Amino acid sequence: MRKRFVLLVGLVLSLAAAAPAFAQSRIATVDLSQLFDNYWKTKEAEAALKKRASELEQDHKNMMDELRKHSEEYQKLLASASDQAVSEEERERRKQSAEAKLKQMRDLQDSIAQFERQARATIEEQRNRMRNNLLGEIRTAVQSRARIAGYTLVIDVSARSAQNTPIVLYNSGDNDITQAVLEQLNLNAPNPSTGSGAQKAR
Repeated sequence: MRKRFVLLVGLVLSLAAAAPAFAQSRIATVDLSQLFDNYWKTKEAEAALKKRASELEQDHKNMMDELRKHSEEYQKLLASASDQAVSEEERERRKQSAEAKLKQMRDLQDSIAQFERQARATIEEQRNRMRNNLLGEIRTAVQSRARIAGYTLVIDVSARSAQNTPIVLYNSGDNDITQAVLEQLNLNAPNPSTGSGAQKAR
């Protein structure tokens, strides 16, 4: 009983000692998802990423069209190699042509498979680089705003746990700085009518 009493007293004293520290802290909240989605550079980067993906998709389509063309030529050569109306020597020549065409097809199939892997890696790398760069700029803006306003801690209310549940269960929104940070981030956003944003994205 005495031991439990001592532990309880120790807990009370610990909380009492920590209370001044919590009282001196100023905590702000921010919606990181909203900042990321509405940052003008995010839209430009996503447009550039979409353009690159479209280019790769067109390259892939051209390769597939070429493969289909080779396949059709191979089928014709294969059929002609069995034509009894021509000499055996000619049939053998056509058979060799069909085999050469088949090798071309297999080589092209390997090239297409390699292209698909490289294309996926390219898009993923560009997406990660874009995301990391933008998050770095957003974090800098959040830190700057927090220092100016005297906040000692900023919590992302859009954060999710590993189980995809909200980490922040309640937020009054009294000290939310999302809009202020967003205005700061978009302060130098280009005028859409000038087209300068598209140029910068490239």
